Amino acid sequence: MILAYRIFSNLIYPLLLIFIFIRKILKKEDSYRFKEKIFVSHFDINRKENKKLIWFHAASIGEFKSIVPIIDELNIKNDNLEFLVTTTTLSSGNIAKEQFDKYDNIHHRFLPIDVDFLIKDFLSLWRPDVIFLVDSEIWPNLIIRAKKNSIPLALINARITSKTFSRWMMFPKTAKKIFNTFSLCLASNSETKKFLDKLEVSNVYFNGNIKLINKININDIQNLNEKFLKKNRFWIAASTHIDEEKFCLDTHLSLKKQHKDIITIIAPRHIQRCHKIKSLCEAHKLESQILNKNELILENKEIIIINSFGILNSYFKYVKRVFIGKSTIKKMKNDSGQNPIDAAKLGCKIYHGPYVSNFREIYDILKKMNISKQISSYKDLSDNLIIDFKNSYKEDNKIYNSINDLGQKTLTDTMQNINNFLSNEIK
Repeated sequence: MILAYRIFSNLIYPLLLIFIFIRKILKKEDSYRFKEKIFVSHFDINRKENKKLIWFHAASIGEFKSIVPIIDELNIKNDNLEFLVTTTTLSSGNIAKEQFDKYDNIHHRFLPIDVDFLIKDFLSLWRPDVIFLVDSEIWPNLIIRAKKNSIPLALINARITSKTFSRWMMFPKTAKKIFNTFSLCLASNSETKKFLDKLEVSNVYFNGNIKLINKININDIQNLNEKFLKKNRFWIAASTHIDEEKFCLDTHLSLKKQHKDIITIIAPRHIQRCHKIKSLCEAHKLESQILNKNELILENKEIIIINSFGILNSYFKYVKRVFIGKSTIKKMKNDSGQNPIDAAKLGCKIYHGPYVSNFREIYDILKKMNISKQISSYKDLSDNLIIDFKNSYKEDNKIYNSINDLGQKTLTDTMQNINNFLSNEIK
């Protein structure tokens, strides 16, 4: 099966080239650095010979942010380490550049597509000493090549859904071979640990979801529109997907019946859709503004559409009422939900739809703390928001301290496993 995958991935390489170029035209890839994914000549190797190189691969924003505290911990306590961080999405690449720009021993690159000759050259040129794959980033060519090169592999915050596990079990021998390549597996939830145990994987631990460990210093958060946010009544729909903006506009219209001055801020998961959302606003006769980075919110606009990455926390600091998207679309129920942790850590009351499979255990924690609530319709959401506005929803410091304490425990336990792994694998 692995051989068939290798042959197939090589055969479709020309099609993958076309696919990446189309994404570039659609502005879903970096206008220049997209070549890192498909051409050896653009791998841009920058490795110090006298340091050990630790490679972390995290696909997108949430996964990337979850490993930053781990890298910080390792970087502070070891002066002989260098880090390669790869991601796949444009948004994560932009944030990585901002996050690591001041470090000369942390390098960001886009992950090459999982074609054997690209992976082979990437490994031989960068020569990582260990590799950490994050979440569900299981790339067979990468894993098998790393094993052939005797590069230790770890899977952290591993996430396997029941649907994914069923697919793997169509090829049980291949699944066991792939997952038993990892010398360490840190599960993101108890279900994943159960599946890894069924695959007879050794050194499996469940310390909690590492997305809880992201540290936020509220005093470091700034927003150019602070005055506007403090004087106006508003709520935020964060990480929305197709069809959910209509849901948000219906909520806005319902809220307007009691609050004529209400402002709705929509932060779509994919900002390439901003103009489509604006057209939807126009169809509903709602005054809207596409807000670019470092722009001021205009007066007399009802709907503000965020057109930049990595700035949600600067709104969570002031809003205290948030709807988290990718949670109302039934056809996405097996891959549903976006990360609510930052909003919770910044004191927001969180609303979501019924489909949150990717963060089920996180939402269970938040529900028990009375931080999150599932809503069934736009009317249900507007009714809850009206109550919040009336009661002036206040933070409970004990609750948010509990979240941070839980995150710290997860980080401590995770670092113990990672440090043990590194001490055994890096000589």
